[in-house]
Amino acid sequence: MREESVPELREDEVLVRARYSAISAGSESLFYTGLQPPGMKLDANLPGLSGSTGYPVSYGYSLVGTVMDVGPEAEPDLLGREVFAFHPHATHAILRSSEVTPLPEGLDALDAVFFPNMETAVNLVLDGAPLIGERVAVLGLGIVGLLTVTLLSRFPLAALVGLDRQEERRKKALELGATTCPEDPAGQASMDLVYELTGNPAALDTALGLCGFTSRLCAGSWYGKKTAPVALGGDFHRNRIRLFSSQVSSIAPELSGRWTHERRAKIAWQELSRIHPSRLVTHRYPLASCSEAYQLIQEGKPDMLQVVFTY
Repeated sequence: MREESVPELREDEVLVRARYSAISAGSESLFYTGLQPPGMKLDANLPGLSGSTGYPVSYGYSLVGTVMDVGPEAEPDLLGREVFAFHPHATHAILRSSEVTPLPEGLDALDAVFFPNMETAVNLVLDGAPLIGERVAVLGLGIVGLLTVTLLSRFPLAALVGLDRQEERRKKALELGATTCPEDPAGQASMDLVYELTGNPAALDTALGLCGFTSRLCAGSWYGKKTAPVALGGDFHRNRIRLFSSQVSSIAPELSGRWTHERRAKIAWQELSRIHPSRLVTHRYPLASCSEAYQLIQEGKPDMLQVVFTY
C-alpha cells in the first residue's frame, strides 16, 4: 500500500470514498505474477487506467463508493450518491463527474462491483450470438464464466454445458442455469458454440475438441504473456472451425451500427438488478490485507469465487 494526499477538487471533479472494490482474479493475477504484456497501456479507453503496464502500477477497475464532495462545476445532485467507477483499488478516488455512474435505484453496492464482469459477459453473448436450439459450452467457471452461464440460460438452447476442474464452481453453474456440468469434458462433442474463459491458453486445445463442423469458438480469456501449443493441424482445419476473440473495450464492428457502449452498459445494469451476484462474493479483505488477498487468488483455493476489498 502507498499513501497519497487528496488534492483540492477542480472544475467538475468529485471525491468518492470507497465502500468496495472487486479484484479481477484473472487480469490481476497476470500483474501479480509479472505476466502482463510489456509496453501496452492498462486500458486506453479508461482515464484512470491510461498508464503503462510496467511497475509500479495502481490497478483494479471496479470501485463503488459514496460521493463525499463535488467540485464547483460538478453536478450537485451527485453529493451523497452511491456511484460506480472504473478506478484502481483505493480508499478515495477523485474523478470527473462524467466518470462516475450513480447506482440504479435499489441495487446494492456489493452487487454493483460486478458491473465490469457483467458487461464482459454481455459482450461475450453479443459476440457469440447463440441461436435457438444450439449446444453451447462455457469452459472456465470463474466469475465471468458464471455470469455468462446465467445470461445464456435465458436462451432456448438445446444444451448449456459448464466445464471447470473445480467441483464447487460446477455446482454453482448448475444453480445459475447450466443444464449439465460434467467433471470430464471428454464426453462432450459437436458443440455449436464454445466459450474459452479459463485464462489458460492450453485450454484452447480442450475447447477445440468440443467443436463440431463449422462450430464457433469464442476466446474471451486474456492470456498476457502466457502461451501454449495449440493443435491446428487436424479437426480445426478440416471442420472449418471459426476461432475469434471477444474483448469488452470495443463493440464488434458488425454490431456498432446499432449497439453503443451506453446500450450495452444499460443491459449490464439491468442484469445485475435481476441476478444480484453479490452471493458470489466468497472473501472480503480490508485494503491493508491486500497481500493476503492476492496470495489467496494466486493459490486458487477451491472455494474462492469473488474477492473484494472493503473500506
